Amino acid sequence: MSRICPLLSSSSGNSTYIAAPTGAVLVDAGASLRAIEEALQAAGGTVEEISALFLTHTHSDHIRGLKPLLNRIHMPLYATKEVLATLLAKDGIPAGVPVEEIGEGETEVAGIKVRRFLTEHDCDGSCGYAFFLPDGKKISVCTDLGRMTETVREAIRGSDAILIESNHDIDMLKKGPYTPELKARILSDHGHLSNNACAAELAGLLQSGTKRFLLGHLSQHNNTPLLAESCATAALADAGAFVQKDYLLSVAAPKHNRVTVL
Repeated sequence: MSRICPLLSSSSGNSTYIAAPTGAVLVDAGASLRAIEEALQAAGGTVEEISALFLTHTHSDHIRGLKPLLNRIHMPLYATKEVLATLLAKDGIPAGVPVEEIGEGETEVAGIKVRRFLTEHDCDGSCGYAFFLPDGKKISVCTDLGRMTETVREAIRGSDAILIESNHDIDMLKKGPYTPELKARILSDHGHLSNNACAAELAGLLQSGTKRFLLGHLSQHNNTPLLAESCATAALADAGAFVQKDYLLSVAAPKHNRVTVL
């Protein structure tokens, strides 16, 4: 059985577990080693079973635990050319760790095929990933988008399950405590996807075959799980689709989420 679990998912830290009978991988390591280990244990996994780590970009909420994790397990590290260059320039990768640049082609790790797709987030080499598991399931990890592009839509189309960014409620962000500069960054085409922008994509994804939606990377200051879920289910209801009947939807908590089994 294929499994996905957002071990940690918020503006404070992100790491996602993808598993198949042949092995498992992580996407990002944006928390302490202890937090990642605890979340993995809660999800029924262990650090030792992870065959590779895939990075989406170099913002701290995605790489905070990178060096401790790779010091513990010298697993291969996959990322775009730009991400690897940034990390190497800052001595961000422990010596001896196998480093693999992931380009436009397909990569295979532990029987799992992986394709990256570029995103418009404000970080050089930012990307998301689509995972093709041995049982034929497709799982996509799609956060820190800035905006939804045709490149991203094409890459995640037909996924059985998607972890997709629903970062902020626009009104909460505008009225919230952030500086004007930070608000402008988040709202820009190189920031984060709002609840409304995320919800607008779901009907098309459902039509392409996606039945399981995991809303993730919620801002702890500018969003609530209820707002994100309500916005998504309302958009899908407008398209004639209803939760539990036509699809399953959950909102990822900051940590210790349940595993989604496909």
